[in-house]
Amino acid sequence: MAEHENLLKDFMVEIESDLEQSQRTLKEVDMMLDQSQAELSKLTQRNTQVTSHLQVIQAQFESMPRDDIKLAYNSALDTQQRMLVMRSQLEKLQSDQSNLKKRIALYDRFKAIVSDNDIPEKNGKKSNVGSGAAMLEMMINSQETERQRLSRQMHDGPAQALSNFIVQAEIAARLFEIDKEKAKYEMENLKNSAMGTFQKVRNFIAELRPMMLDDLGLIPTIRKYIDVFREQHGVEVNYSVKGNEKRFEPFIEIMIFRALQELMGNAVRHNLDQPVKIQLTVQIILDDNFVKMIVSDNGKGFDPSQAATFSGLGLKVIKERVEILGGYLDLDSAVGQGCRITIQLPVTVQTTV
Repeated sequence: MAEHENLLKDFMVEIESDLEQSQRTLKEVDMMLDQSQAELSKLTQRNTQVTSHLQVIQAQFESMPRDDIKLAYNSALDTQQRMLVMRSQLEKLQSDQSNLKKRIALYDRFKAIVSDNDIPEKNGKKSNVGSGAAMLEMMINSQETERQRLSRQMHDGPAQALSNFIVQAEIAARLFEIDKEKAKYEMENLKNSAMGTFQKVRNFIAELRPMMLDDLGLIPTIRKYIDVFREQHGVEVNYSVKGNEKRFEPFIEIMIFRALQELMGNAVRHNLDQPVKIQLTVQIILDDNFVKMIVSDNGKGFDPSQAATFSGLGLKVIKERVEILGGYLDLDSAVGQGCRITIQLPVTVQTTV
């Protein structure tokens, strides 16, 4: 019991430290967001002026000096590029701001839960440190699994692409004095690679925290994610929703969405060697009292009794998170017969869409 109490106290100290850091970072992000919005407003005004100037040039194109035309178009291009960069920066800052606010709210909520349930001899009641320690262990496992997933995605995506950029840049530099045409070709490849990586980074950021989830809710975000998943992985995904679309508590929506990401990703990763094309089915059932998600595939399946021996923690952590929220996870699979996972969570409806 003493060990559990010390574990909980140490974790609360860490929570307090992270909370203070998050609050400081939120203030910095708020300030940067205000500055970026002001800068974008200036660029928007500048773009309006430049566009008006281009219209004048178009009306006098034949008589306008070529240097003036070139200068005007270069100025317009520079302004538009700066606006594009600034809008991307604003999107990132807004996403950071939203994530920080939710993180701070989560910390406050966790502190309240611990204060209510885990203070020894509060109001004459016995300590509930054991249950608090169990919940703490689940939370730590969930955090570590999420970090592992992000680390893997960063390594396989942007980090690998940046390494390739360095190699391509070195090749182009060596060719420049020998064969300018080949150097130009390598530079064009580098440009295309950079554009592709930029799109991957945008997709990566969207997966970390889709802004649609905050703005439109769970169901539209799932629809969009499945469309992108089909295109990226070339798999067939059948998707259906039963019940009226609703907005649920944010932590419920993010839990369902994260579970869907993990389960669909697992289905593809673990069936890459299958001779038959993988097919996925996603069913969402909405009710006033619960939300249910069923994800099934036609893959090779596995023995459920061996699930605990898997190297990844994804399925285990999903189960722990679901149980923390008062729901349940049901696993139905057998070797050679695919896999079907059902998740059900109790919900409180916020807003009807």
